[in-house]
Amino acid sequence: MTLPETFQKLVATRHSKNFREAVEIQTIPLLPPQPGEIIVKNLYAGVNAADLMMAAGQYLLPTPVPCGMGAEAVGEIVALGEGVTAYELGSYVLMNAIGCGYTEYHTMKATQAVPIPQASAEIMSLSIGGLTASIGLELTGEMQHGGEVVLVTAAAGGTGQFAVQVAKLAGNHVIGTCGSDDKVDLLKALGCDRVVNYKKENLRDVLKAEYPRGVNIVFDGVGGTMFDAAVDNLARYGRLVTIGFISEYKDKPEIVQDVRIYYKVLGKMASIRGFNLNLFFGKPILAEHMMKLIGLLNTGKLQPQIDPQAFHGVSGAIDAVEYLQAGKNTGKVIVRF
Repeated sequence: MTLPETFQKLVATRHSKNFREAVEIQTIPLLPPQPGEIIVKNLYAGVNAADLMMAAGQYLLPTPVPCGMGAEAVGEIVALGEGVTAYELGSYVLMNAIGCGYTEYHTMKATQAVPIPQASAEIMSLSIGGLTASIGLELTGEMQHGGEVVLVTAAAGGTGQFAVQVAKLAGNHVIGTCGSDDKVDLLKALGCDRVVNYKKENLRDVLKAEYPRGVNIVFDGVGGTMFDAAVDNLARYGRLVTIGFISEYKDKPEIVQDVRIYYKVLGKMASIRGFNLNLFFGKPILAEHMMKLIGLLNTGKLQPQIDPQAFHGVSGAIDAVEYLQAGKNTGKVIVRF
């Protein structure tokens, strides 16, 4: 195919927690790939809560402006640099890198791409969400297969939905939190044994009354009072895996005054563990878990939930981020190109 001379890309040009004010659509020259590189035409990009943090310059990795936005996409290889033999034109790959998402084309080292059999919204949803759930629970959370109680916050979101399913497929008892009755029904369909609508029930009260022996694993991306309730209800040897804290993304970090955390975890030999998918980029474990997830998808054991709201192109990515931040989504928010 004949490649265009230029392409559009969403770039943060100033740091702001108002995503729309932080970004602008730029027209960029599309240069030939260098040796060892591939050019990918994006087909689907995933939207994540961390996009707002990247635009604000407060992400886990440095994001000095100007900075390309979007950190996950799947697409078709349309150009090969000298020396690239692992791929052919027309092959499909998954990409995880800051700036790879909200752009029509992305140039990258071939060794950093993850091969996939086809490009689809469902496979796109497996990227950051599925990989975070799979690796975060199994490696960081040391999840056992059967006999554990697993609490997943924001369980109907792009990552939480996979954490629920991965934990349930492992034979564990799963608690999920959400904020609407529609999401309650979804989580029950995905296998949640107990769903807590935090707008109608208090999570701390539910855990104290119904799980007196505590929770073995917490998979938390919300933070704030949910994090506090989870810490206080960890079981002996319990593990809390923190993947984010969306409750504090829009404002400054909340200053809390309480006893230090060691008072709450030492006696139970519990632990709090951070999970950062970025640290796995370029490592074989990423491809291993992706192939496992695709296998579960192809056999019908994994049911990705794609939010029905349609967003298209680079300009649509701005609306998509705001939609996610407003908490309107059920499942993974996708931008289509």
